[in-house]
Amino acid sequence: MKELFDKISFNVSKQVTKEYSTSFSLGIKMLHNSIREPIYSIYGFVRLADEIVDSFHDFNKAELLDNYKKQTFDAIDSKVSLNPILNSFQHAVNYYKIDKWLIDAFFNSMEMDLVDQQYDKETFDKYILGSAQVVGLMCLRIFCNKDEAQYEILRPGAMSLGSAFQKVNFLRDLKADKDNLGRIYFPGMNNQEWTVELKEKIQKDIEQDFIHALKAISILPSNSKYGVYIAYRYYFKLFKKLESASFEELLTNRLRVPNYTKIRLLFTSRVRLSLGSYFL
Repeated sequence: MKELFDKISFNVSKQVTKEYSTSFSLGIKMLHNSIREPIYSIYGFVRLADEIVDSFHDFNKAELLDNYKKQTFDAIDSKVSLNPILNSFQHAVNYYKIDKWLIDAFFNSMEMDLVDQQYDKETFDKYILGSAQVVGLMCLRIFCNKDEAQYEILRPGAMSLGSAFQKVNFLRDLKADKDNLGRIYFPGMNNQEWTVELKEKIQKDIEQDFIHALKAISILPSNSKYGVYIAYRYYFKLFKKLESASFEELLTNRLRVPNYTKIRLLFTSRVRLSLGSYFL
């Protein structure tokens, strides 16, 4: 039965999310039950592409990514795929009318990871758009449930939130990206100009993204506000921890937010939402 295969497909996407990211899994659990499956589907889809460019070093990454891209658009057009991850993703894309240009932009950024890059502001912004902002917009399509007017109002904030999350990831993973993958994303670091001033500039940029995103979170639909706010607060907590560290510390350790802090955020976020108190 097709219904059974669809159920299995969604479960595979959910399992991929749980195995790869406890933080996003926690946030998704706080979304309304009606939208959890398509959000898991988006994360599962994105995760597979990330794995191709980040982990499959003994294989032809360019060929694998190109095949994955073709299979993705084939699945969307035919509304089915034997790949469970793509089958669940195409369902979300078709049901919520997710724009294909978002998916194209995502693959463009993944392709940038296949070659050595010296990032300037233009290429950095292009990478952020495809690797993070469009993912936020895919999720926003689901949150807004085909309400085009609401989507347009929230669109800039969703892009800022995706941008903030990705830039925080870059800071957190500075050591792994540099040592294991040979990547340095932030412009200015390519020439080893790792100064206090550069770090402060990066942090100010991230903080502005967080401030802009918070305004949109306060008017998100009730189906997603709590889950997104938890993810927001978790990433902001991580950001503050990274902010207090030096470049030398970031190149030595991968900083993280302890589990007990994540649990505390669950409760304090609920209280803040009930009081209408949105702040950094």
